[in-house]
Amino acid sequence: MRTLPLHLALIGDYNPDVIAHQAIPLALQQAADSLGLTVHVQWLDTDHLPPLQGFDAFWCVPASPYRDTEGALQAIRFAREQKRPFLGTCGGFQHAVLEYARNVLGWTDAEHGELAPDAKRAVIAPLSCALVEATDTVRLVPYTRIAEAYGTLNLNEGYRCRYGVNPEFLDALLEGDLIAGGHDVAGDLRAVELLDHPFFVATLFQPERTALKGITPPLALALLKACQRVAA
Repeated sequence: MRTLPLHLALIGDYNPDVIAHQAIPLALQQAADSLGLTVHVQWLDTDHLPPLQGFDAFWCVPASPYRDTEGALQAIRFAREQKRPFLGTCGGFQHAVLEYARNVLGWTDAEHGELAPDAKRAVIAPLSCALVEATDTVRLVPYTRIAEAYGTLNLNEGYRCRYGVNPEFLDALLEGDLIAGGHDVAGDLRAVELLDHPFFVATLFQPERTALKGITPPLALALLKACQRVAA
């Protein structure tokens, strides 16, 4: 099992006023302490990406739109193709889906509805009911990596989100290796993950928020454990 420090990249443009940006480094430190690991965290400005090869894992963070959408998608694609453990939350969920649509499904015209509201293939669209500073129930899909991480199928998680997967494209998005990981009580998609990848999980909710209450987020633990498995 790996004992060297882990190097984690946070894909997103740091803003100290964003609650998730306060919480994520804390969540990773709590998880590292629990596992007896040393973790070095580096924020990646989407408009000035460094070389990505030196990072063990990636977390695409909330607070989009990012300064450079293409930069964020480039980093997500690297994590997906190079089999580096990946977690996306809120905006990270949205952009993980967008990257998959463009580069795996070949939908070169796929867009994020916040940036291109009139696009014919806006795979990310406004939620029917915005989830801004809201808490809601999530029901996880059994035998998924996210369900394994939580050890339960029913969650209550916090959101700060106005956009999610466009229902018009949902079935086509989930026909291949991208699978559903969780839904709300109405059946709307709230988490996805990739098959044939060591760990590629994205949630519309923000699990990192529990770190601010002293609770280590299960997905932060799962991300670091995935790094250990990959390096073993």
